Amino acid sequence: MSSTDKLFQNIAYLNYLEDFITDNRKAGFLEVLKNRTKHFTIVTEDLFQLHNTSAVMRSCEVFGLQELHVIEANLGKTIDKEIAMGAEKWVDIHRHNSSAHCIGALRAQGYQIVATTPHAESSLLEDFDISQPAALFFGTERSGLSEEVIEQADRYIKIPMVGFTESLNISVSAAIVIQDITTRLRNSDIDWKLSEEEVLEKRIDWARKTIKDIDNITERFIQLQNKKD
Repeated sequence: MSSTDKLFQNIAYLNYLEDFITDNRKAGFLEVLKNRTKHFTIVTEDLFQLHNTSAVMRSCEVFGLQELHVIEANLGKTIDKEIAMGAEKWVDIHRHNSSAHCIGALRAQGYQIVATTPHAESSLLEDFDISQPAALFFGTERSGLSEEVIEQADRYIKIPMVGFTESLNISVSAAIVIQDITTRLRNSDIDWKLSEEEVLEKRIDWARKTIKDIDNITERFIQLQNKKD
């Protein structure tokens, strides 16, 4: 199937699915997708406390980041839905079994690797250059990011702090960073929005996650398409 044929098929599938959802839900999808971006993505590395990963995912959703990468080299996890508050339906979760695999995959997609750490070479968050696509890594609550990530990072950033406490909870740190960079991004002239193809893909994905008995509905669509052919 050519890319053009696939595009037309996806459009037909979306049109079919949207007969099963309300106009308000369709409008809501479009409104949210206007503010979605893959210009930045967040990476969590072996977080010990499950609710922190879930809270980071929720911050991604609230501030418009479409993707979250989770490295689980040492710890297996499932999403804490109570903390995520449904965000797992709307954010794309990519799991990796090693930091090396994650870094390689993100570099292949054109992301620079940014470590959030009080590293000696770290620049303040307010000075972070948002013009280039970046994957921002957040480490464990106990020891921060692994040496592997620190060594492979292209840049380092830190949140400015003026109190006695030298660190923040990982989910709080991520929320501060995400809110800062997404606000600056939307106030810039950078081309940060999802492509038309990506918007179409998410409209289908979100419609599928909204509709009950989606498998039977999809099967009926396929049967209708086969009759047309």
